[in-house]
Amino acid sequence: MSKLYEIRFTNSCGIVPEGFWSAIDVWIKKPHVVNKRLCGVKEEESKAVDATELEQILTALWDTSLEDLNDVLSFLINDGDGNSVIPATNDGHWCFEGRTIIPKVNVDGTLLHKEIILKDFSRQRVVFLPFDEKAGRAVPRKNNIYQIQLGTEKDDDWSVSISTLRPDDWFSDGVAYPKLPWLSGVLLPKLVQWSTECRQSEFKSTLSLIPVEKYSCMYQQLKEKYKEMVKVWPEVTDPEKFVYEDVAIATYLLVLWEEERAEKGLTAKQSFVDLGCGNGLLVHILSNEGHPGKGIDIRKRKIWDMYGPQTHLEESAITPSDSFLFPDADWLIGNHSDELTPWIPVISSRSSYSCRFFVLPCCFFDFCGKYQRRQCKKSQYKEYIDFISEVSTVCGFNVEEDCLRIPSTKRVCLIGKTRSYEHSGEARMDELRTQYIQKRLSCPAAISKREATAGGAEAGSGGWRDHGEGELREEVHPNNGGDWGEGFQPRDKVEPTRNCANLPRGFIDSVVLQVGQALLELSPEEGHDKDSWNQGGSLSVKEVAELLDKETLQNLKKECGGLQTLLKNSHQVFKVEGGKVQIRDWRVQASEGKGKPRPKRTPSGALKTRPCWFHSHHPQGCPLSSERCTFAHGPADLRPAARPPKKQKNR
Repeated sequence: MSKLYEIRFTNSCGIVPEGFWSAIDVWIKKPHVVNKRLCGVKEEESKAVDATELEQILTALWDTSLEDLNDVLSFLINDGDGNSVIPATNDGHWCFEGRTIIPKVNVDGTLLHKEIILKDFSRQRVVFLPFDEKAGRAVPRKNNIYQIQLGTEKDDDWSVSISTLRPDDWFSDGVAYPKLPWLSGVLLPKLVQWSTECRQSEFKSTLSLIPVEKYSCMYQQLKEKYKEMVKVWPEVTDPEKFVYEDVAIATYLLVLWEEERAEKGLTAKQSFVDLGCGNGLLVHILSNEGHPGKGIDIRKRKIWDMYGPQTHLEESAITPSDSFLFPDADWLIGNHSDELTPWIPVISSRSSYSCRFFVLPCCFFDFCGKYQRRQCKKSQYKEYIDFISEVSTVCGFNVEEDCLRIPSTKRVCLIGKTRSYEHSGEARMDELRTQYIQKRLSCPAAISKREATAGGAEAGSGGWRDHGEGELREEVHPNNGGDWGEGFQPRDKVEPTRNCANLPRGFIDSVVLQVGQALLELSPEEGHDKDSWNQGGSLSVKEVAELLDKETLQNLKKECGGLQTLLKNSHQVFKVEGGKVQIRDWRVQASEGKGKPRPKRTPSGALKTRPCWFHSHHPQGCPLSSERCTFAHGPADLRPAARPPKKQKNR
């Protein structure tokens, strides 16, 4: 046995050794978070075994080689320095469990790797014994046996080490069996980090409700099948992100539905309706994979015409009412459905007793308007997930939560597959739903939203009345359209431009000037000649935000990307990279970005059409001469913007 590597650390949070075992559980249950070539694992039942039971298990496994068995047993009873250590007691000394490691690239589902894991709690270590299954037998991989051990130094000083049985014969495939430098240089530091972290995730681990091995296989198949969508993507959004994200969501749903059919003994594939389907790619994939369904969105996208007649997409504004119930749909889907998100469990529950839902919340909306925070002990995202879960529970669903593997920070989905009440109790349950919705709509935020939208409700119109002592109650009147959400506003059909381009010019200029002056007042970057042109220092975007007043920040929050977008738009003045903002030095533009595409040249018709910020506001003026600068140095240098040529009409 050889101790491969060791890291010493201080237990500042006071959570070791518990933190060590939590870190080991991450590596056992979720190895993909550090080994990106893995999709996950399938765990088997764990059990406590004594030394006698352990020897029987290993004897059965190593029945062909007594020498190998003795090597392994010696490895198990020795400490990290090769000293023999006999356990104080044999009772439940070891925890025995198994796992199957699932690589990401696993199209046919046969590329699986088995491991036995032995946890030795008394000596704070865990041993990994990998094996292959050949001809119905388990064949141990003696060249890949290793252990991770927690060691006590003094006071609050600890160490974590990795040891291997046969380091000279170590085999690596770069996937399930990484190279030894990876174990010591990547895995070990991660284990130390996890061991000393004082925080825990607010959400469940990814793919906790479906078989990971099925997901891995299907995702690779669908990714290969729909990869051409990236090349023909006509939308302005990033095709790499949106195509593979929808492939991952479709994979999750297809596996979830396959498991549901097996559980219920169904043969027909589930039908669906995607509410707020956006680009419609999720609808397209699910339809192509044999599930009848359609998508509805308020605005048609360019890509819709590319899908073909088998993909059913409708352009319509969805309002929570009896007009938008789907009694024939098995599932309702809300994938980043924004203002419809809290309504999807309601619509699903009222469509039919058998209707289920899947919702992936993103932006924070209540039944009417933006969701207002009520707790400070949770993150805003966790609080909103809990709110949608509460809505779903009130609607009569047994709610399940899972975390998807998608390139997004908003990855938690909620699923309603079963009801918490019998079909005969539908009328009573609908009363409870109605009361809950009306209570939410009666909160001050909802009232303000409604008054702002409709200019206030008049008496006798089914709106809100003052019943004395400042109490507002809803006057409930029959609603001919079966409209449940008074004041609900679907988004505008025409998507507004929110990239800071439509902000008032004076507003933009004042922000740019304030930030520019703040940067110039900072000490120059290290290595900068103080006697040369002053480029100032740098600030993080967060630090820049702290310079601005509350009203300015509120106006910027209404734009996509907010402050960072405005700074990036002000390309003439600022350079924004890696979350840092600094003054742009046009003298070094030509030498920047070696190996990267050169910036596009300014069209001749755009030269000198805007004033040079540095000429007007920098204490030392522009670092470029008037002849070299593409912006105007003073009114005399300013030219009128050239108008684009008019397109010739087809005759």
